[in-house]
Amino acid sequence: QVQLVESGGGLVQPGGSLRLSCAASGSIFSINTMGWYRQAPGKKRELVAATTSGGSTNYADSVKGRFTISRDNAKNTVYLQMNSLKPEDTAVYYCKMYGKMDSWGQGTQVTVSS
Repeated sequence: QVQLVESGGGLVQPGGSLRLSCAASGSIFSINTMGWYRQAPGKKRELVAATTSGGSTNYADSVKGRFTISRDNAKNTVYLQMNSLKPEDTAVYYCKMYGKMDSWGQGTQVTVSS
């Protein structure tokens, strides 16, 4: 059974940075595409960024140039470096492992506010 545990969320001022981590267990992490999603109050969950097993990445237009997704297969961990944060980035951020059955973490709150 796959387990995904996110960490690194919190309160940050506009223009600040945060790094989210998602530690995976129970699967062969290195072969899975991993993604970060977010869901703001009253809005649908949306893809923020994803990375394939080969290291290819894609980003939502709203975060291009500000966020960077990366992975450390030796640590079974995927990261999301978030820079130049804006109030509209406020959301619960979820980690997702793509597979025959997708797996999700419990989410971590990111709040961008002065």
